[in-house]
Amino acid sequence: MKVVGFAGYSGSGKTTLVERLIPALKARGQRVSVVKHAHHSFDIDHPGKDTRRHREAGAFEVVVASGKRLALIREFEQDAQLNVHQLLAELYDGVDWVLVEGFKQSDLLKIEVWRAATQQPVRYPDDDFVVAIATDSSDQLPEATLRPLLNLNAPDEVADWLLREAHRFDYQAPL
Repeated sequence: MKVVGFAGYSGSGKTTLVERLIPALKARGQRVSVVKHAHHSFDIDHPGKDTRRHREAGAFEVVVASGKRLALIREFEQDAQLNVHQLLAELYDGVDWVLVEGFKQSDLLKIEVWRAATQQPVRYPDDDFVVAIATDSSDQLPEATLRPLLNLNAPDEVADWLLREAHRFDYQAPL
């Protein structure tokens, strides 16, 4: 599988780009998974549902599946800070691409998502894992770069670039 990260500050357009890349890659025959970092508590379970009742009863893991969907809910007894490699290990390995949103400190190759309008700093001068910049403001980048500049608003172009450069994104889990 190929793995590429998308890093940038809140409001830069990471989620929108990933959301638009999924169908662009699927249209090119690629199977896509996503790993998303959440900074806060979240829940996919609802009060009164069987899976919630099982969790509330003390189950460490609950797997719920139908003919169309599978979900694994793991309840950590103490705060756990999983790294991106631990999350990638949980995925089905028969996918073509994994798009990783967040984990900007990771050692994955990544595309920095940057908009001048956010007035946030750039990461690429200090992050050797940034291999391209997706932006709508390439003329306003604060530092010159030889990295490819991708049009943040053209997911088909980003998908084509990823497929041309696919050999760079082969994932090898750390030992």
